[in-house]
Amino acid sequence: MKIKFDMIGIFVKDLKSMVHFYNKIIGIDIEWDGEGPYAEFEHEGIRFAMYEREKLSSLLGKTPSFTTGINGTFELAINVGEPEMVDIFYKKMISNGAQEVYAPRNEPWKMRSSMIADPEGNLVEIGSDFWE
Repeated sequence: MKIKFDMIGIFVKDLKSMVHFYNKIIGIDIEWDGEGPYAEFEHEGIRFAMYEREKLSSLLGKTPSFTTGINGTFELAINVGEPEMVDIFYKKMISNGAQEVYAPRNEPWKMRSSMIADPEGNLVEIGSDFWE
């Protein structure tokens, strides 16, 4: 059997705020009743979910630690297609309250990208398809 990732889950401090951000700012659909500790977005290809940090210790049987500020341990990457779409999505997300990390730029690996942070400091890259 070949292994494949099925879900990306992030452990969040404020589930309602994070669901609002990923639903209203990023634009990922969700049917959620506003009750925790778990929320899963409607996303094609790979499941995307959140779980309240305050419940994690009892789930794990251990107390984990969490980063503060900008979380440099991982990124979520969104592909918006054509390079000019990076600028459009970036401006929209910043104007709707996303935290700026870096503005759109052409990368040496032949894609356009920018980066924002969600309310808890997780990095979200807004990138384009590669070009020749």
